[in-house]
Amino acid sequence: MGTKKSVSVLGLGRMGSALACALVKKGYDVTVWNRSADKPTPAGTTRVRTTEEAFEADVVVTCLTSYAVQQPLLSKNIRTLVNLTSGTPEEARATARWASDNGVEYVDGVIMAVPQQIGTPGARIFFSGNEEHHVLDAFGEPVHVGADAGLAALYDLGLLGVMWSTFAGYLQALALTGAEGVTPEQFTPMVADWLRELAGMLPEMGEETRHRSYETEVSALDINVAGLRMLTEANREQGLDTALPQALHDLYRRAQEQGHGTHSIASVIEVIR
Repeated sequence: MGTKKSVSVLGLGRMGSALACALVKKGYDVTVWNRSADKPTPAGTTRVRTTEEAFEADVVVTCLTSYAVQQPLLSKNIRTLVNLTSGTPEEARATARWASDNGVEYVDGVIMAVPQQIGTPGARIFFSGNEEHHVLDAFGEPVHVGADAGLAALYDLGLLGVMWSTFAGYLQALALTGAEGVTPEQFTPMVADWLRELAGMLPEMGEETRHRSYETEVSALDINVAGLRMLTEANREQGLDTALPQALHDLYRRAQEQGHGTHSIASVIEVIR
């Protein structure tokens, strides 16, 4: 890249402040704006009082709490908008349409990292829409996921869904084993090994869902429904909350009742769909 562009960052939460600091380290001329004055001004940046002052920069990076907060702030005076505000795919697409209607160049992105990782190779930034990612390389590793502006949010929520489900399952397991005196230090290494083994099964499961072919000689859904009933009962016996295992049991059982009892676990996607 030639001459460094000026960049404005809207939003000075932990992530927005980390983004501004990363831009400063890359040599950008950085302006920052925040709705309230209580957030400190990151070192090396210039604080402005109005968004219109912020829009004088070549690139505007938004990292706000929601699209509902962001939408009233947007202006056709923005030249290039790099939107890192979390939301749904449809919210991202609506913003892309607004940008197109107002002659604003648009990049939609999501940050797959915590603030402490920003500016390091460990921070992955999924982005969609315009393939010219502008300033994203200051934050970590940009990964273009497609021309549709909603795809970055789609990937983000899909991956977060896997994370949240995994964490919840792990915590439920810690509560169950802990009720019998097993410590996290004893149990967690087994969980890590188990997750690595399960990860190796995902490509085949993905292919099953793509072709909608669920024949199996390994672990039929009938067996897993019975196992989930036992898991739910074991948690109940320990006086634990059973909402999670019960929900999984009910989901798998619905697939069983729809005729997938002898099929693989992948057939559960037919109920989800």
